This record gives sequence, structure tokens and C-alpha cells, in this order.
Amino acid sequence: MDLTLKVWRQKNSQAKGKMETYPISDISEDSSFLEMMDVLNGNLINSGKEPVAFDHDCREGICGMCSMYINGQAHGPMRGTTTCQLHMRSFRDGETIYIEPWRSGSMPVIKDLVVDRSAFDRIQQAGGFVSVNTSGNTQDANAVPIPKVNADKAFDAAACIGCAACVATCKNSSAMLFVAAKVSQYSYLPQGEVEAKDRVVNMVNQMDKEGFGNCTNTGACEVECPKGISLEYIARMNREYVSATISSEKK
Repeated sequence: MDLTLKVWRQKNSQAKGKMETYPISDISEDSSFLEMMDVLNGNLINSGKEPVAFDHDCREGICGMCSMYINGQAHGPMRGTTTCQLHMRSFRDGETIYIEPWRSGSMPVIKDLVVDRSAFDRIQQAGGFVSVNTSGNTQDANAVPIPKVNADKAFDAAACIGCAACVATCKNSSAMLFVAAKVSQYSYLPQGEVEAKDRVVNMVNQMDKEGFGNCTNTGACEVECPKGISLEYIARMNREYVSATISSEKK
């Protein structure tokens, strides 16, 4: 495959970025998108130019690091797929591909396609911990009876990899799908009930502090989420947040 790549280049968060054009040839349609980026960077290095900075780690669709906006879509044209799982057969020979970083004021560009997603770390840290009573004969966690419906919901929520495609896709740069998933993966389980009220309040407040926008239920986040996290979790989080704040006011 012969392709033309339009890649966003930006030295740092203070610098003004721009699109650079790179022709690339002899790309196998069985290559992953990141393997194609590796070929591009090899060509740039061989010609004495600076390679394109981009995030990656597991390359198995687990870590959420491979955050790229490809032809106007988070992670590219395939639904339920991270950038590292996207293969070049999804594109046409001779096609021009536009590659950009996530766009959000709460996640500034570090360099080229790499953005600062530490806001997500701080939101998770605000959620705190899960208390476990270790005195006496503590029951094993896997021996605690949990309704299958709740366990399935918790596992579905825990599938969120924190890639921030929801933020990049949302017109408000909302992080509510991510926060709702992280709140729900604990609140569905008895082990997470002790800190449930404090957790949802602290995480939502931290989300607001980080400057993310609010949800207006357009549903773009659910459509572009590579793990298919449902908007249902946002509704659940909102109910939990209202309940927690009302309980706090009554004290």
C-alpha cells in the first residue's frame, strides 16, 4: 500500500503545532496502524529527521495508551477497536490519512501525538481505596456472594481502559463516561460499598476541578469507546452522586 500521511507535529504544549505531510510506501495491509507508524519513524530517522512521538505500550488493546485521532475518529474507523488493534486493510491504497492527538484543554499536548492524561490518574486517586476488615477470620473476597447481574455489570464497567476516547469525542470534552465506569466497577460490589458515597463525590469533584465538561447525552462517547462502555453508567453515577450529596447535607 502507498499512503499519504498528514501528521500533527507539535514540539511541546506551548509551541504552535501544524500538520506535516509524509508519503509512505510498501505498507502491508496486514500491518497494524502502530506498525505503520514505526515504519514512518524508521524512514524519518534514516533521513535524519525527528521521529513522530506517539504513545503505545501493550499493543493488545488493554492499556489504552495508543490514543490517536485518525481521519476525524478516535482510534480510527473501526468500532470497538483501539489504535493498536487497527489494521491497514481498513484503509485504501493511495488514501490520505489524517493523524492527530486528542483535543482537550484538560489533556494538553506534550509532543506531537502524545497528550498529558494525568488528570485521569488524579481522578482515580481521588476515589481512594477499598476498606477490608482484616481482624478475625476474614472471608475470602471470592467467597462473598454477589448477584450475577451485579458481577456482570461490575466487570463491564471495569473493561474501561482509560484511553480518553470519550473525552476526545465529546463536544464538551466530558470525562463522565470514564468516571462513571470507575465509580461503577466498585459500587456494584459489596467490597466497594463502604466508601461508595465518598468515592463518587470525590471523583466527580476532582473531574470538575480538572476542567472537564459536563455530559449532554449526545452519546458520542459510547459510540467511540473501544470497550463499548454504556451511557447507563453515567445515569447510575448521577443517581449515586445526588444521593451521596443529599445524605451529606442531612448530617
